[in-house]
Amino acid sequence: MAIANLRIQPRFPTWPVYLAGLLPALFYIYQIFYGDLGADPAKTLEHAMGEWALRFLILGLAITPLRRELGIGLLKYRRAVGLVAFLYVILHLTVYLLLDQGLDWPAIWADIVKRPYITIGMAGFVLLLPLAVTSFNAAIRWVGGRNWNRLHKLVYPAVLAGAVHYVMLVKSWPVEPLVYLAIVVALLGWRVWRRA
Repeated sequence: MAIANLRIQPRFPTWPVYLAGLLPALFYIYQIFYGDLGADPAKTLEHAMGEWALRFLILGLAITPLRRELGIGLLKYRRAVGLVAFLYVILHLTVYLLLDQGLDWPAIWADIVKRPYITIGMAGFVLLLPLAVTSFNAAIRWVGGRNWNRLHKLVYPAVLAGAVHYVMLVKSWPVEPLVYLAIVVALLGWRVWRRA
């Protein structure tokens, strides 16, 4: 049964969410300068940015169930969490395009076409683009509240694409990517059950 009254309602402003969201990126920048990213720094950085993107996307997806089922009111932070997630998606993509592929566009296109996990990852990125562009008050007014809500449901297939991309990327069955996928499926399944 859903909890009607919120029991936990944080009062802090949204800027600490952005600040906390930047900490992992700053940590990896520090590691770049001190040579702590291992034998293949570009791959390590690419994977790390992708993992953080998925973590923040999952956190954003969890906000509504936390509110409805546990009475934890984090709704005012959802936009900040989503924008931080998109920042990590951009960083993940930038590392892939610049450091991994050297902006070799024919090779990048071949990767997108021939490797299903990259195709799925790019599809997730394309789905997130309109969400990031319309994540501001002026865009919400321009699009209209109802249309904005419909548009932002694209986050569901985008997060699922990110989780599947991660599972396919590792080319084996380690626990971590499967745990992320299971969490995403559970959160999406909750929405189907609750029709949220």
